[in-house]
Amino acid sequence: MTASRYRRRAATTIVASAALLLSTVAGAAGATAHGAPPSPGAAGIGDKLYPTLGNGGYDALHYDLGLRYATSAPSQGIDGTVTMVARATQSLSRFNLDFSGPGLGSVVVDGHPAAFSRVGEDIVITPAHPIAKGTTFITQVRHFTANPSVADPSQLLSTAFFITPDGSATAGQPNAMHSVYPSNDHPRDMASFTFRFDVPAGTTAVANGVLVDKRTRGGRSYWTYLQRQPMSTQLTQLAVGNYTVVQRGTANGVPVRDVVPTRLVAEYDDKLPVEKAQIPWLEERVGRYPFDLYGSLVVDTRLGFALETQTLSLFDTPWFTDYPEGVWKPVMLHELSHMWFGDSVSPYEWSDIWQNEGHATWYEFLYAEENGFLADDVGFETFEGVMQRIYELGDIFRDRYGPVGQPASGDVYDVFSAQSYYGGALVLYALRQEVGTATFERIERAWTQIYEGKVASTADFVALASRLANRDLRGFLNEWLYGTTTPAMPGHPDWTVEPVPAPATLATAEARAAAAGEVLGGLPDPRRR
Repeated sequence: MTASRYRRRAATTIVASAALLLSTVAGAAGATAHGAPPSPGAAGIGDKLYPTLGNGGYDALHYDLGLRYATSAPSQGIDGTVTMVARATQSLSRFNLDFSGPGLGSVVVDGHPAAFSRVGEDIVITPAHPIAKGTTFITQVRHFTANPSVADPSQLLSTAFFITPDGSATAGQPNAMHSVYPSNDHPRDMASFTFRFDVPAGTTAVANGVLVDKRTRGGRSYWTYLQRQPMSTQLTQLAVGNYTVVQRGTANGVPVRDVVPTRLVAEYDDKLPVEKAQIPWLEERVGRYPFDLYGSLVVDTRLGFALETQTLSLFDTPWFTDYPEGVWKPVMLHELSHMWFGDSVSPYEWSDIWQNEGHATWYEFLYAEENGFLADDVGFETFEGVMQRIYELGDIFRDRYGPVGQPASGDVYDVFSAQSYYGGALVLYALRQEVGTATFERIERAWTQIYEGKVASTADFVALASRLANRDLRGFLNEWLYGTTTPAMPGHPDWTVEPVPAPATLATAEARAAAAGEVLGGLPDPRRR
């Protein structure tokens, strides 16, 4: 099937599915049920690292985002309306949405104006009538606003909505997408999405998922995308500006499209198509690609990281201009790996981040070794060699960042630490050593298949590994994931762990940078190069 035929069929199916969903919701909204008296939904979903992130009392099913960019200036902000379809998990007298943007106009619940107030980074909404448990309801927040800013590459994930010379784009991980639009901003609450852009004619608008409609009239262009598989809010991509969408054909039947600043299209025509070989490479190891399409978004600025925004991974230009292909090709494979690990299978809470980053690092290293890139990527010639070095640093990582499955804090430098990436990959290596390669590979494929489009926790991973290994691995894996010291590595009695050095004096920025380098023990910073 050609790419164009695939897109036409996908568009027809997606639009019909969305219409059916919304009509069903409209019929269900306002239904009554008996049970406990209404009470407020929790102002927080229960995440240990981010206690106020997300919200309780409902399950978001679908978001429809209408986004107006008045001009084509890269600094142009959004005037938006979000319509959230949700199901009440308790009888609600009021409920919250996460939102920290500068302004909003009004709130409507099931067609009736609702009272609201802003408390911290939440909108507290009191509907005209209580919402019964089990009821599907529709909330619309009208005329919310968000303004982009210039990213600071010296600060990891410094802004969720950033300006480039060509336009703007988003990077909301882990806890900042609600600065752009109101939502239940936690990966535990996945939903499908419709994105509707209203932009000046001649401006390109791109979001997650499949383009289902584009039209121009009266000097304005209207683009509609639908991400039909569930997605967590932190993976949203909203890219608007002087971009060109480049269709690359298909890889194992998966349509591939890239989004590049128009003036740089030729520069990336010999780089980005590596995705078409990487998709089947990963499908062979972890199963069918879980979404309708894939591609990369390149932005001509310095972010200091790459990011797995769903179906459209984000890369800044320095990845390709400052480093050899032995770095950027494995990094592209890393972000593609996240489509299975972290995007399709979403973490239950942010302490489960090792499931995302450990797996992506694991496949990055395997790919780099197979293709002769490992020395460029991390400075080692063999996969075994880099695993041994990570093992040697195990106690230092645990002392600085906390155990693999329990980051020391919600600070992004602890959540996205070397422990989440390197330590997470080491846990997988220890598991493979313990159960054997064949069983390990069955666990990996089962994980992505059983939990496709779902939320899964570290306990879920441990339980699945135990079931497929036909023995209880809870003690083994919990020691690796939550222990304060690094366990012995199966099959390598000669591997030793370096002692934890005395605490450094971190009075200056230079001292803190030097200490960070010492913690990494010669390995590159997995978040930034």
